[in-house]
Amino acid sequence: MALDRVILSFAGVMVLLSVALGVYVSPYWHLLTVFVGFNLIQSAFTGFCPAAIIFKKLGVKPGSAFQ
Repeated sequence: MALDRVILSFAGVMVLLSVALGVYVSPYWHLLTVFVGFNLIQSAFTGFCPAAIIFKKLGVKPGSAFQ
């Protein structure tokens, strides 16, 4: 799987996880959803994604969006 798809999958899992934790554990977990959303927006404009750097170091092959 290319880096682009890994990043999008990771973001989706984090959003779903934070919403579930926000509903069942504490509403403060919704701040994680805000953080993930903010990172998605800033990476769309800047091309910089901290998660992409981590996944690259783990050996995920590059895609076309995060180089």
